[in-house]
Amino acid sequence: MKKICIVTTSMGKGGAERFSAILSQMITKFGYDVHIVTTKNEVNYEYSGKLFNLEAQLKNSKSNFKKIKILKSYFKRHDFDVIIDNRTRPKFFKEFIVYNYVFKAKKVISIVHSYYLKKYLPSSVFLARLLYNKVRIVAVSKAIQQALKTKYKFNDCKQIYNPADIKNISKKVNEEVLINDKYILFYGRIEERVKNLTLALKAYKTSLLPKKGFKFFIIGDGSDIPLLIKTVKELQLEPYVNHIPYIENPFPYVKKAFFTTLTSRHEGFPMVLIESLSCNTPVVSVDCKSGPNEIIEHGFNGLLVENHNVIELANAFNQFIEDDSLYNTCKSNARYSVQRFSIDNITAQWKELLE
Repeated sequence: MKKICIVTTSMGKGGAERFSAILSQMITKFGYDVHIVTTKNEVNYEYSGKLFNLEAQLKNSKSNFKKIKILKSYFKRHDFDVIIDNRTRPKFFKEFIVYNYVFKAKKVISIVHSYYLKKYLPSSVFLARLLYNKVRIVAVSKAIQQALKTKYKFNDCKQIYNPADIKNISKKVNEEVLINDKYILFYGRIEERVKNLTLALKAYKTSLLPKKGFKFFIIGDGSDIPLLIKTVKELQLEPYVNHIPYIENPFPYVKKAFFTTLTSRHEGFPMVLIESLSCNTPVVSVDCKSGPNEIIEHGFNGLLVENHNVIELANAFNQFIEDDSLYNTCKSNARYSVQRFSIDNITAQWKELLE
């Protein structure tokens, strides 16, 4: 029986973390002995396998030496066939130690989850190739794959989309939500430098949505909640914007939304778009790098607009509330359009890679 270890930051509050949980369930079905190593003590997602929580093992110690010692002992003891590294990896020297001294496995697979490549690879091509010369890299979008080939010459980089647990979403989506308001929705991390919620708020104010009685619901936690509150106040949108802290099951809110929106400066493969479409809720997204234009077919299941353009985004919001035919077309195609990202389809690609 193959022993597989998924290494991730946590089991909660993030797209990459949600992917780790889903991946553990996928590959457990292959009959593998699946282990998960998390560096933070946070578990919100359902997973399969044996969980090793580094933060719990440290018992409040901040010692890097102790971290390395505990992890090295763990990986040596288990001698995995494959380690799948799902973390961000911005610091070369730290990762050089991890990949050459800590990890022990016959094969290591490193996943790149963001088009902002500095989160995962050194800027130096030489250092990147030194670090990953014996590692298989997986990109979660075609745009990331192309960037890795162009900049770093990783020509054997494989591309596999993140899967959406569409069946599980279908089970969770019908939980009762006592909201009578019409609203559009953003859900995810409240992190301005990535998610650019200021753009969404400005476009919402510029659009016809407030006048037509549509509120703007924002679900999530993050370091920039004070900035969000400040921006809402400056734009005089307090009566219209409703912030809801992170909830484990956002899908009933997604289902009831008129549409969801994404305004990120950069992404990898934004799962919120696939999840929204799985709930039969159309999306309005900026065409950031990367992912949206690999998910959204403009006018078929959502609207895709130029990034950093308040007027274009506001016009897209208006299109959905003024053009019933367009909206109904996108809504009727939503769920069907993301079947190719279902667990069944993505599982086959992971099985091929692991075997």
